[in-house]
Amino acid sequence: MSLKIRLARGGSKKRPFYRVVLADSRSPRDGRFIEKLGTYNPILASDHPQRLVLNQDRVKHWLGVGAEPTDRLVRFFGQMGLVKAEKFSNPQKAAPKKKAQERMKAAAEAAKQAAEAKKAAEVEAAVAENVAEVAVEPAAEAPTEEANA
Repeated sequence: MSLKIRLARGGSKKRPFYRVVLADSRSPRDGRFIEKLGTYNPILASDHPQRLVLNQDRVKHWLGVGAEPTDRLVRFFGQMGLVKAEKFSNPQKAAPKKKAQERMKAAAEAAKQAAEAKKAAEVEAAVAENVAEVAVEPAAEAPTEEANA
């Protein structure tokens, strides 16, 4: 018998509420379970103390016996320090599709070229300004013949 620690859905339509249960992996999601280990209310704020309520002693016991938590519960248990926290990545479904990625690359290249052109224009303006200053300064500093006489 393979044991799973998983969420069993309760609550009404569009108002989810879950029980954290230990169940045989072959039993239905909301069906028969061996032991209720806690509750999870996703409607509450993430820092609310009643969002996830667990009997940590029982969870540790069942994890020690060999029960496997679902992916969502592994995240919760990792945050609580009950299991080693794994680094999770978002699924590939969330990534933009091929054409959108191409558009993003093209926009990034255009922005990079615009930044380079702006930088080049600033450098040219600075060089032109320096050249004008150098040309004006010697003329202003040159002594005139009237000053020598």
